[in-house]
Amino acid sequence: MRGERAVPMTPRVDATQVTASISTDGASGSSQDGRRTQMLRAALDVLVERGFPDTRIADVAERAEVSPALVIYYFKTKDRLLTEAVRYAEDLWYAEGEKRLARLPTAASRLEEIVAMTCLSEEHLSEDSWAIWLDLWATAVRHPEVRSVREEFDENWRELIRRIVREGQAGGEFAEVPVEDFAVTFSALLDGFAIQIALRDPVVTPERAFRISMAMAAALLGFEPSRTARRSTQPTAGARASSKAGTSVASTRSASAGRATLTGDP
Repeated sequence: MRGERAVPMTPRVDATQVTASISTDGASGSSQDGRRTQMLRAALDVLVERGFPDTRIADVAERAEVSPALVIYYFKTKDRLLTEAVRYAEDLWYAEGEKRLARLPTAASRLEEIVAMTCLSEEHLSEDSWAIWLDLWATAVRHPEVRSVREEFDENWRELIRRIVREGQAGGEFAEVPVEDFAVTFSALLDGFAIQIALRDPVVTPERAFRISMAMAAALLGFEPSRTARRSTQPTAGARASSKAGTSVASTRSASAGRATLTGDP
């Protein structure tokens, strides 16, 4: 895992070995998508359990009940397997999120929902699901291939926030703050809380992260946050996970300062 480029983590195999494996495992024609999904799900399970540094392609192959040669055929390197597994989880998370957002009548409620999906989880969902993102971020520091995928994922995340803010501004719910600045600020806030939640910081509880995030959003965007306590979200299908939040005078003051920065108010 050291060095500037991603390298295969298992020995390369020749074409005859790969062909034989594909034939044996039945990955041909329309079954290829199903087999690939099977391996991605297996990779997510193993990554959550062991972490990226301790996950081997052989482990994923065993969990997926396929040969290591087939995993190499599809993903080439362990770095690519990691990024594709996270991409798969992200796609599921966004698909579930879009379904939820479509049912909500206001931009404020949609913003609250993505905060809840980030910070809150059902009891049976483990904070370890965030560990996959931590592994991705750490690997991206030294591996250009992983770095480019990380940039893509984070841009998708900011674009979702931008879209909700623009909808709120168009509908008169939100103040006319610079959308790009808010998206960068708010996405960084949520990601920072996610790290603390994943590390099980006793001070930064999921409940506190949720409430601080919503207090900051309300202060910056000029809307009244919901006063209904949220205990958990519905089950989510992706890698983003956690719990809730509680504001303090300091956090409210910090949010107000941020509002002045974004709006140019004195």
